Amino acid sequence: MPLPPSPRARSGPRRRSLLAVGSTALALAGCTAGDEDSGDPGDGPSAADRRARARAARDSEELAGRYNAVIAARPGLAERLRPLREEVVRHARAFGGGPKASPSSSASSAPSSPSAPAVPGNDRDAVAVLAAAERELADRRAKALVGVPGELARLLASVAAAGAAHVYLLTEGDA
Repeated sequence: MPLPPSPRARSGPRRRSLLAVGSTALALAGCTAGDEDSGDPGDGPSAADRRARARAARDSEELAGRYNAVIAARPGLAERLRPLREEVVRHARAFGGGPKASPSSSASSAPSSPSAPAVPGNDRDAVAVLAAAERELADRRAKALVGVPGELARLLASVAAAGAAHVYLLTEGDA
């Protein structure tokens, strides 16, 4: 006699499929390196590359501001959200983010981004706002891979995969 289905059936991606997608994205990004990386060592990044990096850093800084706002408004979530926020700050720094992305700034004393939405009044909705912001940014970064050269594409792919993992942790995970 077959067992009845679990009363808590999960919808959405499973942890294994999420990890497989992330590692596949990284592998594909690694395959894009070609002649675009083999220029003169003195050439440096183009203006378009610098703009793409600055935009990515700014996006990560804004997302860190959203995390700061939620942690300040919903202190009960701080333990769960702080590691994710620290990852977002590291992403901003990897893209060349400035001092406001410093991991030494405390989440409660760092000002939130002016574009950060108001924090909902309950934990579940506050986490849902963060998950939506992470999802939107990860999707945007995945789409931007086509227009950037190898090293930046690999970095964007890696950070987009991390953002997708954050979405999973915020929506499905018990972290």
